Amino acid sequence: MRGSDFAELKAFVAVVDRASFARAADHLGLSRSALSQTIRQLESRLGVRLLNRTTRSVSPTEPGRRLHERMAPLLRDMDDAVAQAVGANARAAGTLWINTLSMAAKKVIAPRLGRFVHAHPDVVLDIVIEDGLSDIAGEGFDAGIRVGARLQKDMVAVRLTPDFELLAVASPDYLAKHGEPKTPDDLHRHACINWRFPGSGKIAGWEFKKKGKTVEFFGEGMVIANHQDIVVPAALQGLGVLYAYNDDEIAEALRDGRLKRVLADWSPTVPGLYLYYSSRRHMLPALRAFIDCLLDRDIGQES
Repeated sequence: MRGSDFAELKAFVAVVDRASFARAADHLGLSRSALSQTIRQLESRLGVRLLNRTTRSVSPTEPGRRLHERMAPLLRDMDDAVAQAVGANARAAGTLWINTLSMAAKKVIAPRLGRFVHAHPDVVLDIVIEDGLSDIAGEGFDAGIRVGARLQKDMVAVRLTPDFELLAVASPDYLAKHGEPKTPDDLHRHACINWRFPGSGKIAGWEFKKKGKTVEFFGEGMVIANHQDIVVPAALQGLGVLYAYNDDEIAEALRDGRLKRVLADWSPTVPGLYLYYSSRRHMLPALRAFIDCLLDRDIGQES
């Protein structure tokens, strides 16, 4: 295979993996026009259209899907072979493609970005924020960050945070008008601010536990969203009861009295955040450095 053939196939796999010419071009360090020309050359050489393009999306045709299905694992195996050959002491370099929850991006990654980039200037962090479930290995990501209960098979898990406590909260004004629920059953008389899972579109049930008894509750209310930037303000504005992870925004609102906790004796803990990567691939030096940074094991490095 000629060098140009390899470059074209690598570009094609990058576009399909990221479902975007723009993200693939950034990943490959190419301009979008150069990437488009590379894909056109590949399609011309093979005599078949590989991608369906619209102004908003890109997806593989049936021949493109078959080609990606065969080529993507081969290219990942080649990257893995190189990483394994150079060994654990190799310089951290290249692009690190990370899939993460928005909560993890805000809580774990964002505060450490500067320290990591200054310590590892040859690494490009390509961070994709998705609150839905993704096939991390299948889509070509180097690692993903999710809550522990959602880890996939054949993955190595690295704990990043302690377990989280779930909190039922509401504004003092709302509780003054509607009363405080004492049991999960009382929530039937309350407006509930619900969370919709991205991807599946399902509304999350609220699971409560007390003295070995588990109760799953599905409530109704005027607000449903799939992001903390909506559900927390809804609770602060007195629109109902919210059941969520105890993040920094909720903790601050509880401290200054803008929110009040209810059903504390019914609220369980849930698994914390984990970074996970495929057990079938050799760990890249850049990924090892990234994990060390997230765990604050790189404090002695330049910041």
